Amino acid sequence: MRLPSRALKVLAVAALPLALAACSSGSGDSGKDTAASSKAKNPDAGLPTGTQLKKALAPASSFPSSFALDASMSRDTGDSYQTQTTKSAAKPKCANLGSTGWIGLTGIDGVSFAQNSYADGKIPAELDQEIDVYRGSASAEVMKGLAKVVAACPGYTDTDTKSKVKVTGASTPGLGDQAYTITLTDPTWTNGTTLIAARVGTAVVSVLSTDGGDNGAASAKKLAAEIVTSVKGLKTQQG
Repeated sequence: MRLPSRALKVLAVAALPLALAACSSGSGDSGKDTAASSKAKNPDAGLPTGTQLKKALAPASSFPSSFALDASMSRDTGDSYQTQTTKSAAKPKCANLGSTGWIGLTGIDGVSFAQNSYADGKIPAELDQEIDVYRGSASAEVMKGLAKVVAACPGYTDTDTKSKVKVTGASTPGLGDQAYTITLTDPTWTNGTTLIAARVGTAVVSVLSTDGGDNGAASAKKLAAEIVTSVKGLKTQQG
């Protein structure tokens, strides 16, 4: 089960730079002072775009040879930014923990993101990766929100098997600025699911893994660590 496509959100945001340009075109100011003022007022200045984040995702060579990219799940916000929004997360849709985009259960949507999924249809197993970027201290709020999601979702019913999924979570040391791991288990599943979120400054790396007999734990941690390193390198290149 996967979350609905975020493509509509991306398309809606694509028109934003044009709208902003239209709003500013009537100004009589010009020159360096105007440019400096505009940059100072831009809350997204210096934040990676979806295009940049896409390059920081783990490449195909990082996945087992039996895994193939699911092109239908590859998305990013391109060179524009979307509006950062916060909504109530008091009653999260717990079943979405087993979906791509599960980081959105915290109720905060960032300004840019990139994501894709790799799957082995024979096992079956999947490895999903995503990077979201937020303004200000929102990335830290996302990390705090994960514990709240687990507290609100000690379990949920699997819509396919009609069985009860157990949800547990814990802070994870040694990965990024801070990290949190969520484990989903169900006695009817052949293997559980591991979700890891790791913060790197204003960015949050999130992965989902069902690969491996350990509920996907080792594969999730390996993938998360690789993306964290890439995001750190991206920040360094930006200065």
